[in-house]
Amino acid sequence: MNIVLFNIPPAPAASLSLQPIAYIHSDFSEKFGIPRQSGLVSSLQAKIVFTEPFRNQDCIRGIEEFSHLWLIWGFSKNQRDKWTRTVRPPRLGGNKRVFASRAPFRPNPLGLSSVRLEKCIPTSPEGPLLYISGADLLDGTPIYDIKPYLAFTDSHPEASGSFSTKALEHRLVIHCPEGLLHLIPIEKRQSLLDCLSLDPRPSYQHDPERIYGMNYAGFDIHFKVNHNDLFVTEIIPSHEIQ
Repeated sequence: MNIVLFNIPPAPAASLSLQPIAYIHSDFSEKFGIPRQSGLVSSLQAKIVFTEPFRNQDCIRGIEEFSHLWLIWGFSKNQRDKWTRTVRPPRLGGNKRVFASRAPFRPNPLGLSSVRLEKCIPTSPEGPLLYISGADLLDGTPIYDIKPYLAFTDSHPEASGSFSTKALEHRLVIHCPEGLLHLIPIEKRQSLLDCLSLDPRPSYQHDPERIYGMNYAGFDIHFKVNHNDLFVTEIIPSHEIQ
């Protein structure tokens, strides 16, 4: 039997142009302090506002029947001309390089987050609105697509998580004077404490006297960390900072 082999040239690389279908509004105006993965702080609330021409009820029809969603979004604050083949994950101490990471420094700086759909508003002065919880996104992040989360195929409880599982075990004990905590709106206090407990610092920083600043919900949260204890030292409304 004669076998004929065809030399098929590789297909030319295709470029894909993406446009945001929506933007997210969250309590994080800066990257520092945002949970490193979605779902780590389930109490975090955010709102998704659609853009034209997607500001239409048809674009969310039936979505209210799903409890969770996948968000495909862009690292809008990590625009770089070059990407890196490997990164230093914070939970590995900032020294070990790996490729298997969900960092933004990739050929295509796209992120993927699973969130809980709390409420769907078909019509409002802003168009259709989706209220979600558990998002790990900066305020103003562009959303490129929204897909239903399907537990029967998307959930894999037996999956191994390598170094990422350490993040679930690492929690700080938070010490915040009541007088400072009461400056934060009551509905946002627990989310703040949960975010701080995740230890926002880079893993290679251990100076117990260093003061860190985290912007959350219109407030500058100042804190320091000594071993497993985080001490909130000051909370200042952002508009009061010169």
